[in-house]
Order: sequence, then C-alpha cells, then structure tokens
Amino acid sequence: MSETLTFPQNASKEEMYRSLLPQVKALIHNEPDMISNLANIAAALKQTFNFFWVGFYRVKKGELVLAPFQGPIACTRIAFGKGVCGTAWKERKTIIVPDVEQFEGHIACNSESKSEIVVPVFQNGEVMGVLDIDSDTLNTFDGTDRKYLEDLCGYIIWEKG
Repeated sequence: MSETLTFPQNASKEEMYRSLLPQVKALIHNEPDMISNLANIAAALKQTFNFFWVGFYRVKKGELVLAPFQGPIACTRIAFGKGVCGTAWKERKTIIVPDVEQFEGHIACNSESKSEIVVPVFQNGEVMGVLDIDSDTLNTFDGTDRKYLEDLCGYIIWEKG
C-alpha cells in the first residue's frame, strides 16, 4: 500500500468513498493490530474529507472509551445510551444528526461540532465500538456517508478489550 491516498480529480462524495474504501482495505489487510488500523482509518477519513473530527470509541466494561482519532481533544468516556455515540450503540444502528443542537442529550465535546454521524462496529453480532465523525457545518452527512461508512466498518477486525 502506498503511503498516500489517490482520488479522481473533481470527484463527487460517492466517487471519493468508492476510491477510498479499497485503499483502506488494502492498508489494513495485513496489519493484525486493531489500534494501528483504527488510527489509519481515522487518518484516511480525515485526510480525504477534511471532517472536523473522526475517531473511534471502544466498548470497554460497559461504556464507550476513546480510541484513535483525528481532530481536537475529545470526551474520554460515554455511557451506554448517552449522546449520539451511546445511542447508536444502544440502538445498534447508524445515526445521522443534521444539527447536533437538535439532538436531545447531545454531548458537546467541542462547541464547533455542528452535525454528526455515528456508525456501530459489529463483530459476531455484538457492537464492539463506534465510528464517530463530526462536521463543523450543518447537514453534512447523508445516505451516501451511511452506506460507505457502514461498509468500511465491516472491514474492521475488532479485538475484545
């Protein structure tokens, strides 16, 4: 795998994802260390889309614990069912929030976050963690993000922790 990501010029969001996913798959394919893979996935998403914050939380001892991320400092622990991340974990589904100020119980780790998508990462039917992406603009995420980010999360081999 190259140390740089490549994309078609003037690509749409969908074309960017379609180009990115095989590159990420190749990047993590032969790396057995989950933390390294999560770090590279977060970096690749941040580099490709310039999202405000991209990172993972791992399920550990009944709560979500901060894992590799790219962006400003973040909340370290999130309870089951709390905020967007805890709700995605509890409901076992991707949640898209067009305006975080309108999400009841939103946890404001950074006031610059305006919209968010959280994708649960499953292994053997169990939620092992979540991919959390924040944007500093409203209405950033849609069905295209949901589809490709869910696909990407399917590549992750999660270690119990």
